[in-house]
Amino acid sequence: MIYKNLLLEIRDNIAQLTINRPKALNCLNPQTLVELSQMFAELQKNPEIKAIILTGAGEKAFVAGGDVAAMQPLGPLEARQVAQQAQQLFNDIEYGDKVVIAAVNGYALGGGCELAMACDIRIAADSAKLGQPEINLGIIPGWAGTQRLPRLVGKGKAKELMLTGDMITAAEAQQIGLVNQVVSKNELLNTAWRMAKKIAGKSQIAIQLIKQAVDNGMEMDINKAFAYEAELFGLCFATEDQKEGMAAFLEKRPAAWKDK
Repeated sequence: MIYKNLLLEIRDNIAQLTINRPKALNCLNPQTLVELSQMFAELQKNPEIKAIILTGAGEKAFVAGGDVAAMQPLGPLEARQVAQQAQQLFNDIEYGDKVVIAAVNGYALGGGCELAMACDIRIAADSAKLGQPEINLGIIPGWAGTQRLPRLVGKGKAKELMLTGDMITAAEAQQIGLVNQVVSKNELLNTAWRMAKKIAGKSQIAIQLIKQAVDNGMEMDINKAFAYEAELFGLCFATEDQKEGMAAFLEKRPAAWKDK
């Protein structure tokens, strides 16, 4: 597949994926959603890739939202289909085996905020602005924003952001738990790469099991989640990485992960 709206750089077992529609503030039109779905499917299948950084081209926007011009003429069935398409893509990102770090370099609004929330970790430039302003268009967040935002920041704050449509600064987003870190714009990608390299240097099996424990466990009753965690913890002891990791700790040497 030829990617018209995406740029890909791979080095040191890390993929940097850039949404490349800067003149449109990297808005997610139907073609870009299709390209992202295909690209993430390819990256998830690639055993050489151990972490993914997702960012936007240019200095103004990570993703400023969905493409309003493309959505405006949709009928109800078409609009539902677009929402389901985006939700499936974002689920593939969140529940995939690879760690995805969002490097939020500017506006992350509407669908852009929803995309960032689907990532495992969010690092924002100090100039970034985030929000769910769909109320200003007479619609609701439809790409899982009404579900992921309250799970990240709490029900009251999520309702405030969605009902007012207000944008918040990166500092405010960090304060409420919407982003993990805030750094200067010049340091954004360097920070994301440093974190990605650190994660890529860990046992990939343990990383996958941590993601599963957190992402699936969050949807369970707490006691069922405890039992699920214990099952995954036990599963670690069937891996070569557990044997290597504990041996390396006891022998006071770096572990040589086998990812199996």
